[in-house]
Amino acid sequence: MINILLPDGSARSLPNDACALDLANDISEGLARISIAAYINGQLLDLSTSLKDGDQVSLVTDRMQESLEVIRHSSAHLLAQAVKELYPSAQVTVGPVTENGFFYDFAYERPFTPEDLNEIEKHMLQISKNNVAIERLNWSREEAIRFFTAQGELYKVKLIERIAEGENISLYRQGDFVDLCRGPHVVHTGQLKAFKLLKVAGAYWEGDASSEQLQRISGTAWANKKELKAYFRRLEEAQKRDHRRLGVQHDLFHLQDEAPGMVFWHPKGWALWQSIAKEIRQRMVTWGYQEINTPQLVDRSLWEKSGHWDKFRDEMFTTQTDSRDYAIKPMNCPCHVQVFKQKLHSYRDLPLRLAEFGSCHRNEPSGALHGLMRLRNFVQDDAHIFCTEDQIGSEVSDFIDCVYEVYRCFGFDDILLKLSDRPEQRVGDDAQWDKAEQALHQALQAKDLSYELNPGEGAFYGPKIEFSLRDCLGRVWQCGTIQVDFSMPSRLGAEYVGQDNTKQTPVMLHRAICGSLERFIGILIEQYEAKFPFWLSPVQLMICNISEPQSEYANKIQQQMRKSGFRVDVDLRNEKVGYKVRAHTLDRVPFIAVVGEREMQDGTLNIRSRAGEQLGTMSLEAWIEQMQAFQRDYK
Repeated sequence: MINILLPDGSARSLPNDACALDLANDISEGLARISIAAYINGQLLDLSTSLKDGDQVSLVTDRMQESLEVIRHSSAHLLAQAVKELYPSAQVTVGPVTENGFFYDFAYERPFTPEDLNEIEKHMLQISKNNVAIERLNWSREEAIRFFTAQGELYKVKLIERIAEGENISLYRQGDFVDLCRGPHVVHTGQLKAFKLLKVAGAYWEGDASSEQLQRISGTAWANKKELKAYFRRLEEAQKRDHRRLGVQHDLFHLQDEAPGMVFWHPKGWALWQSIAKEIRQRMVTWGYQEINTPQLVDRSLWEKSGHWDKFRDEMFTTQTDSRDYAIKPMNCPCHVQVFKQKLHSYRDLPLRLAEFGSCHRNEPSGALHGLMRLRNFVQDDAHIFCTEDQIGSEVSDFIDCVYEVYRCFGFDDILLKLSDRPEQRVGDDAQWDKAEQALHQALQAKDLSYELNPGEGAFYGPKIEFSLRDCLGRVWQCGTIQVDFSMPSRLGAEYVGQDNTKQTPVMLHRAICGSLERFIGILIEQYEAKFPFWLSPVQLMICNISEPQSEYANKIQQQMRKSGFRVDVDLRNEKVGYKVRAHTLDRVPFIAVVGEREMQDGTLNIRSRAGEQLGTMSLEAWIEQMQAFQRDYK
């Protein structure tokens, strides 16, 4: 008998040849039915994995988040099996898990049609009902090459040929279908109960546009049908909130082919942009930043010194004049170092915090562009803090407070944090890295913030913290960051005079709160479905006259309110007032004022909210006080 250690500290005795599924059955048949995989000594493995005396085992059920990756990976294999059984000449390539599902790329002589997808999905359901056992295999490299060559699976052969000779290959068999895979997988196809194929699209072998074109069938998979239905409800809600559609519908911005990946801001959209920038500016002053502005076009030599030319040359827009090469800046940091260098600083000047709303250009692939979320021209709420090593911790701590303050202002309370530490390839000595990583850990722990460690994913120049927002649909958006940089100040010759009167190199902290302002606006549009809080709304009040005689009065009110700092428009169209009120309600204007003959005579306004609430009639002075209160509330 062998003893297996459970998460609660207890032990379970099992026969010597027991596997993880036997453990589940030994505990209860009900647990075995819902178990998907198991952590064995910290590694996620198949339930068929044999156990050894002293193993620590934690079962993963279909009610746990960890099960989804296994379910989706197995669903990709289910898709591939169905395609091979329906279209035997199709070649399978790779089929990874995605954020909400899976895909598999196929080489096939003709395009798959929507009707094909329906047939494939029906066949997947049939295979699922048949409870086909899924078995892990271990073959030699040569045996695997022979098998897939005989099957005509030339892409699998290419993958296996990259594996060193003498290595064993991990595969999985379900029925007559065998696939190359590390696993883990579910025990049988009957555990795949809730999946849906979504679309077919073109793809390239290994993402290389010069390689063969393949067909990618994408799908989603969940633990049960309830979760699957909830996913489609979220998709439907996400489509309603799509910032690209709402941006056009509410006259905020547009994009067009003549300027791919660059935004045409309309008056209302630009008002929104300016409101966000104003808010960030005010808070930066409070937090001790000085705003600067640096050139858009910078000589190639600076980008070579900073290291960006070697790493990002293909992502830069370049031009030439007077026999000199220039790049439109893809980031702001080298230019900020130039501002720092213009005078000799003392340690007493540090930390020095330089902020910029820096317009950046990056030559993103056209296929990657996506509304405001992925652009070629965007503005960062960028800043760089020049400090000593001893000041890293306090600056990071202050920045965390600043980030949370700003996110709360915009209505986000669910913040996720990741700390990425040293990668294998890096600059700076281990003592510097130790100090920087410790400072980041201590800053987070001192504020009692939970965070995820992202081992080895720091930048080559230093560790970093990333701040992500979870929106109302549960989606996560990475926005803010603070990164410790030991490299660039030295490469670009930044120095300060230390306490010992010697010249020393400052540490540079790269930091952003929103990241790209355009992307942040896209997130806000989808978060609020363009129903922005009063202080952010591009138009805060719309004044509608009932008939032409009130036009002058409506214009007078608009002017007075604009002098008070509010964004107010008038609608003097020759339309029924009910029509105008409905139109501006649909346009998400927070408040609508109706003025008729009585209001004009009394010097009042009749106010209603976009939610349909009648706020009644009040004087201009009383309403301005009310609007000022709404403006203060967000803080």
